[in-house]
Formats: sequence, C-alpha cells, structure tokens
Amino acid sequence: MTIKGFSTSAVAAGIRYHDRLDLGLIYSDIPAVTAGVFTRNQVKAAPVVIDQERLKQGRAQAILVNSGCANACTGGDGEKDALTTSSLLSSRLAMGDGMVLLSSTGVIGEKLNVDAFRDSMEKLVSGLGEDNFDDVATAIMTTDTVSKVAEASLMIGKRKVKIKGMAKGAGMIMPNMGTMLSFVITDAQISYPALSDSLTNAVDRTFNRITIDGDTSTNDMVLVMANGYAENEWIDEDSPIARQAFQDALEEVLKDLALQIVADGEGASKCITIRVCGARNERDAEKMARTVANSPLVKTAFFGEDANWGRIFAAMGRSGVRFDPMQADIAIGDVVLVRNGLAVGARAEEAATRLLKKNKIAVRIDLKDGVGCEEVYTCDFSIDYVKINADYRS
Repeated sequence: MTIKGFSTSAVAAGIRYHDRLDLGLIYSDIPAVTAGVFTRNQVKAAPVVIDQERLKQGRAQAILVNSGCANACTGGDGEKDALTTSSLLSSRLAMGDGMVLLSSTGVIGEKLNVDAFRDSMEKLVSGLGEDNFDDVATAIMTTDTVSKVAEASLMIGKRKVKIKGMAKGAGMIMPNMGTMLSFVITDAQISYPALSDSLTNAVDRTFNRITIDGDTSTNDMVLVMANGYAENEWIDEDSPIARQAFQDALEEVLKDLALQIVADGEGASKCITIRVCGARNERDAEKMARTVANSPLVKTAFFGEDANWGRIFAAMGRSGVRFDPMQADIAIGDVVLVRNGLAVGARAEEAATRLLKKNKIAVRIDLKDGVGCEEVYTCDFSIDYVKINADYRS
C-alpha cells in the first residue's frame, strides 16, 4: 500500500555500523497534521525533548530517524547535534526547520555521528520515493530480527482512507512506552484534537499493553502524520462515528505492530497473552495482568514449557490488587489448572504442558470479584535474551 503525498527513503550512513541501513526519512509533500505520544521516562533523549516542543504546533512535514545511537544522556551537545541534523535536512528540503521531527535509537550515552548525517543527507533526500517504506522500517532496527510493518483502510463516507505504520522494538519494552519507535502515515483529513485523542487512546490499548522485560526507554515515541489527501469529510469532534471508525482502524494497525514486537522479543520463542477478568475494575485487571507478564519466574517457566501455575499465583498475590485467592481460577488456553484457589491435578498440568509447546499461549485468570477485564501481551525469557543484552554494546 502506498499513500498519496508521502515518500520515504533510507540509506546506510555508517552511524555505528557499515553497510547496513541506519538512517531513514519519512516526508509529506505538504505540512501534515501530526500528533505524538512519548516516553514517560524522566530521562529523555534529545530528539524527544525537541519533538515535544515542535509538536505544540500540531504540524510536521518530515521525520528523520536513525539507529545506532540513541543520542540520550548526551547533555547540551546532544541537543545541539540533533538540531544540526534537523537543519541539514530542512535546508535540503527547503522548508522550515520546525517542520522536522527527529528520532533516534541505539546505545545510550554516545555522541551522535553528525558527520555521517552530513555525508548522507543528499543521497537520503534524492532517494525519496513511494516504495521505500519497508526500507525505513529496516533502518530503524537495532536488536530486532525482523522489520515490522502494518496497514489498514476504512471508508469515511464515500472516501477510502489508508493507514500504514512501522515500528521497531524487541527488548527494553514496557511502554509507557519502551525502546520502541513507531511511525504512522495516513491520508485522512482529520483535526489535530481528533488525531491526538485517537492516537492516545489507541496507544493505551496496544503499545501500552505490551511488556518484554519491564524496562522503559529514553527514546520511545509514536508519531502519526495525516496529510488529508483522501479528501474525506473532516474527522473532528462533530463527527463521532467517523472519529471512532478512524480510531478503530488506527488501533488495528498499532495492535498488529505491538504483537509483532512481542513476537520478536529478544530471544523470544513464545508470544503470550495474559488476560485477567473478574477484577473489581479494569485498572486492577491491567495491574495484575502486567505483574504476571513481567514476572521473570513466569516468563522463564514458559520458556521451559513448565505449567508452573504456582509462579502465576505468586505474581498475582504481589500485584497489589486485592482479591480472594480461594475464588481465583487460572487456565492456560482451555485447560483449567486452578479452580477456586486449588490445583485441579496432574492431568490438567500434563494437558497444559502440551499447550506450552506452541508459540502462541493464552493465560486466563478469573478473580470472580467484578467485571474488570484486561489483556497484556508479553513473551518468554530465554537464554538468548541474556546473551543479546549482555553483548548489546559490542
């Protein structure tokens, strides 16, 4: 799927490694309504700080993104370097510098290789075309093993609206958000408040429900650019049906990307859904699901294909959510392991163990104490996870 008015480009700039795509550009030929959601980590990389300020205008025309260097914890020099790269691009594209958004991912604490940007900018801009979206998705990878792209379309009145997104992320993931980047383009004609609200709501239901290892990064962001080329009826506060339809389609794209991130968790062999129902409210359900999903003991048990429901129960008990353990049920898939707080028996564990050999696993917890029900998505912890993160800077 291509989206009218948008072009992309990626080059091997040599920011950290040679002969691999590491610098990407997303460009709209007109200023686009643009919204963003950023990391809540108190330590924020220079691009995050710059983008948060620039997005107060609700418009942007380009996203310049690099891998290989996070440009985080680099002080005033880091912000100066980021602004230099922005100026290099804006001068090439003959547009205001404030219309450029910046994004970086990679090793924290190292200075940005500005010369690599300077040497590659002409090639990057001249390479802009409609068919390079996947190349940019590759250029933003760090420990990812595969690039991540998703798309959707919907009808607003008689006009077809397209949405296409990319993401990177494989570890250090527990959004609010966590070393993950996502960029989405759409030809929707939509107001800034409607776009911003739709993005916030969609992120909360998707990227903010995934966890790989409980860490959050300094660079996380999700950006959405809408250039209006679909010429649909305006989506705004006066069109609630169209607004909900757009948000649902955007959520579909982001959920697809979120699950791709979980499936590509560093060293992951299993994609796991933790669903808690019967909680007093949705907040409690999510809190418990997230605690179970983040438990290293639970995650290593899944890697070992061990139906160790005791680890799940223990994580539930330390989640801070009040519940009656003697009412709780725990199941893996359709196999109930615990009913009313007590083990069902050896045959149930044997059946659950067979399910754990699959690469997609569903854990179902029922507290029988209310109507709150939420899901969190995670993966197992493998030996490779330790190896990848032990060697990340080498």
